Amino acid sequence: MKHMRSVAILSVLISVLAAVAAGYGLFSGSGGSGAEYTFTSTWGDAVQIYGTGVYSHESVSMAAQAKGQDAVTLIMAIPLLLVSLIMTAKGLVKGRLLLAGTLGYFLYTYASYSFLAMYNSLFLVYVMLLSASFFAFILTLLSFDKDRLHSYFKKSLPAKRLGSFLLFIAFMILMLWLGKIINPLLSGTVPQGLEHYSTLVIQALDLAIVVPVATVTGILLIRRQSIGYLMAAVVIFKAVTLLTAITAMLVAMVFAGEVVSAAELVIFPLFNVGVIVCMIILLRNVIEPARQ
Repeated sequence: MKHMRSVAILSVLISVLAAVAAGYGLFSGSGGSGAEYTFTSTWGDAVQIYGTGVYSHESVSMAAQAKGQDAVTLIMAIPLLLVSLIMTAKGLVKGRLLLAGTLGYFLYTYASYSFLAMYNSLFLVYVMLLSASFFAFILTLLSFDKDRLHSYFKKSLPAKRLGSFLLFIAFMILMLWLGKIINPLLSGTVPQGLEHYSTLVIQALDLAIVVPVATVTGILLIRRQSIGYLMAAVVIFKAVTLLTAITAMLVAMVFAGEVVSAAELVIFPLFNVGVIVCMIILLRNVIEPARQ
């Protein structure tokens, strides 16, 4: 693999920094009680603030989501990153595809932490993770020979079904977030859940990047374009870790006593199951090159 040394160094750095950030985020302030307080936002809303640990300035809802994601990062994402790195070092195509998708998860996750989380002592760690994930992700994508991408997959791969599922996910995310934004926009109010934050960072990332990428990927995969195979692997593998994190966030919010919409409680876990099935199908249809 081209750029293997650089990707390996960056991936190990990501694993160490993510373990520090996620571990500290998950366990700091976990033993605190009675620290919550009410804050009136610039929007005039009364927001319950978590009040303890590294997420002390986050809302109770956001702190619960962050801790849920931290747990998934520690338990699932970091081990998957290291395993995929080892598989890649062994020359396995499956490993390189998994590596690209997992790095996509870290890139998205720490972009959201860098831009959304209230300033805290881990800010520079988030920024370093964002930077390392970005460059490792780009270098991993550049290591693929676009003219040979189609040869990495069996002809029996159900490209149309996988592509159609990606288009469906893109459409549902689009409708979910527009449903959250359009009515408040027309009525001159703020969206539910904005709390004391300045803007909708996750929705911006999803509408500007995730939805278009998933849409283009779905179309390219249906047409069996070479680049579509790589993009599909990245989108699906990244979605597995990210949707698992979102499911964990929703569970954490419910346990924290926060209101979660029925649509989110149903849609995201179903998507999670769907992309896991897609990942299994994709991996079963990867062709490993013969070793000399």
